[in-house]
Amino acid sequence: MGDSTVTSLEDRGNAAAPDSLTASDRPGLLRRLRTPRRPRLWFEILLIAVSYWTYSLIRNAVPEQKAEALRNADWIWRMEHHLGIAIEESVNHAVNSVTWLVVGMNYYYATLHFVVTLGVLVWLYRSHPGRYAATRLVLFATTGVALVGYYLYPLAPPRLMTGGDFVDTVMVHQTWGSMASGDLKHMSNQYAAMPSMHIGWSLWCGLTIFALASVPWVRVLGLVYPAATLLVIVATANHFWLDAVGGILCLLFGYTVAWLWYGALPYALPKVPYSEPKAGPGERAPLRAGR
Repeated sequence: MGDSTVTSLEDRGNAAAPDSLTASDRPGLLRRLRTPRRPRLWFEILLIAVSYWTYSLIRNAVPEQKAEALRNADWIWRMEHHLGIAIEESVNHAVNSVTWLVVGMNYYYATLHFVVTLGVLVWLYRSHPGRYAATRLVLFATTGVALVGYYLYPLAPPRLMTGGDFVDTVMVHQTWGSMASGDLKHMSNQYAAMPSMHIGWSLWCGLTIFALASVPWVRVLGLVYPAATLLVIVATANHFWLDAVGGILCLLFGYTVAWLWYGALPYALPKVPYSEPKAGPGERAPLRAGR
C-alpha cells in the first residue's frame, strides 16, 4: 500500500509538471516577443505585402459617404478660416501657375510616398536590425489607427469641394499624380483624406533618418522630406493643413504603441542584437546597446 501511495503521488507530480512549466514559461515567452532580434527577410516581405494589401482593401471598402465627406470638408475649411491658416487655395493656385513645378509635385505625390517608405524599411533591415521590428511597429500602428479615421470621419479633399476654387492639378496637367483622379478614381476611396498618411509616413521616414543616420546632410534631408511632403499635399489640393495634423497624431499613437510594447522608443533600442548563446528556459541573452 505504501508503494502504491508513493507511485500515485509521483504520477500526480508528473501530471502537474507540464502545467507548472507552461506557467513559468509565459513570462519568458512574452520577454522573447518583446526583445529586439534580427528580422527574417521572407517574413518581412510577406508581412509588408499582406499588410499593405489589407490596408488598401479596408481603406477602399469604407463607404465613401460623399454628402457627409463634403460637409466635413466645408467645416474644415471654415475652421481653418477661423484659425487664420486657410491659405491652401492660394498655395494651390501659385504652384499651378508654374507648370514644371506642379507636374513634378504630382509625380512626387504619386511615387515617393511608397518609394521612400520602402527604402527606409530596407535600410533599417540592413543597418539597424535590432531596431527594425520596433520602428516597423510604429508604422503599422500609425496606419492601423488611420483606417479608423477614414471610417469615422469621411472627408473630401480640397480639389473635390463644391464651394472652393481649388485646381485638381492632376486633371488639369494630365499627369499620373493621384489614384483619385481621372480613370483611376474608381480604384480608390476619394473621401479618405483625414488623416493624411502622406504626412504620417513621411514624418516617420524623416524622424527615423534623422535619429539613426550618421551622415549630417542625410539627417538634414530626413527633416526636409516631410516638410516638402506637406507643401506637396497642399499645393496639389489633396489635403488640408488639418489633415496633416491628423497624420501627426496617428504617428504619435504609433510611437506610443511601440514604447509600451518594447519599453523604450525604437531609436533607443540596440542597433544589432547579440548572437544568441544557449540560455536556460525563459532566459534571454543580453543585448548590446549603441548606435
